[in-house]
Order: sequence, then structure tokens, then C-alpha cells
Amino acid sequence: MANKPWIEAIKHVLGNANDPMSSVEIADEIVSRRLREEVGATPANTVASRISTSIRNKREKSPFVRIGRGQYSLRSKLIEHEHSQGQDSIDDEPVAGGVRAFGVYWSRNSVNWSKKPKLLGQQQVGGSTTVDMYGQIGVYLLFDQREVIYVGRATDQPIGKRLLEHTRDRISARWDRFSWFGLYAISEKGDLDSNVPVADSTSLISALEAVLIESLEPRQNRRRGDGFSGIEYIQKVDPEIERNKKKALLNELQQSFG
Repeated sequence: MANKPWIEAIKHVLGNANDPMSSVEIADEIVSRRLREEVGATPANTVASRISTSIRNKREKSPFVRIGRGQYSLRSKLIEHEHSQGQDSIDDEPVAGGVRAFGVYWSRNSVNWSKKPKLLGQQQVGGSTTVDMYGQIGVYLLFDQREVIYVGRATDQPIGKRLLEHTRDRISARWDRFSWFGLYAISEKGDLDSNVPVADSTSLISALEAVLIESLEPRQNRRRGDGFSGIEYIQKVDPEIERNKKKALLNELQQSFG
């Protein structure tokens, strides 16, 4: 595996691309091509940050340009994009309605429902650092197989706490999967960033629309909600579950042969 610096890895990916790419696409390519040994918890955010910093500090000497909204290319390819917009803008990737991270159709059985359960996920399977989403705030949905049976919000209590309560309340036996949509961004180290301003009503409406489309997957919807660019996290099974299974198996064997 190569271990290119972030800037070099990004240049390598964009240099081999025929079209502009988003930070998520660039991060995916860096992981799939194994250009770095470590990518942290938020590789897409790191890519956007590195590019924005380069554009901010080096301006026209930066090797990167922003093409339109949230798309990047190499400055050397600028001639191919004569209608570039805001190439020297330094704002980060746009995020719809305050939704900074989300997980869709996660398994209840992949969580160890202890006093403070870990909701583990990562941006790319096998690529980025695992993040615990217990402390997220936002919106969540409970499923009975493919049917949404309950929609709730997590504001005063985190999403992890609200889900834990639903393993013990009147609907505890009625759901087996869940989706969540969080307002907290994730740091490169995998920590939740609670210093995020509350979105205005217009953005919230847009976010709710995006949440419904992403979660319910209506057959007639051909795309995501307008401007939906939160970063999806893929669920990771809590290692404690596997350890508990091994302990149970060991106890069973001891009882059988004891």
C-alpha cells in the first residue's frame, strides 16, 4: 500500500479522472486504490478541507479548482471547464438542512444494547476509522422489516439513548432495523462536533424531505432529496457482541463436557 500525503493522493485521483469529482468520490478512490495507509474517520471531509485550504492559501497557484457546486478538478484541466463557477471559493462542501451524517437501515441485532450502547459506523467499509454515533441528535426511524413503524426526534437526549428506550418500551418487540440522520459533524479523529448551528426552517423542511426519500425509498423517486449531501456511514457490528457469543459458546461447551 502506498502512503501518499493527502494533497498528492488527491492530485493522483483527479489527474486520472475524466470529469470533476466530489470530495466523497475522491475519498472513495483514495481508499479503493489504497493510496494512504490511514484515512481517519472522515476521509471525505479531510479531502474537502485539504482542497479548500489549498485554494484559500495559494489562490491561483493552487493545483485545485472548484467546478460548480461541490465538484473539484485540477487547475491544469481548467481549460476543459470554461464555465467554472466560484473556483476560488473557500467554503466547505454544502450540506442540506444541517444533516451532516446519516445511517440507513441499520440492524438492531448489530448493536450491543448495554447501558450506553455504541452505534458504530464508518464512511467506507474497511477504509476509515469507526465512529460511535450514540451522541448524535436529529431524526430516526424504526422499521419492522421494510415497514416504517415509528418516526422520532432526538434533541434533549441523543439518538443512542432514544433507541435504547425503544428496546424497553411498548414498541420494543415491533422493530428490527433503524435509520438515523444526525446534525453533528464528525471530526477527522472520529469525534462528534456539537458546535453546529441549528438550521433554519427552510433548510429543515428540505432535510426532512431528504430524510423521507432516503429512508422510505419511494419507488417513484429517482433521486435523493434536493441538495442532500450528508455523509453516509455504514454500520459496524459492536465487537462486544462477538465476544459475548464466544463466551456463551464456551459456557455451553463447559456445561456439556463438565
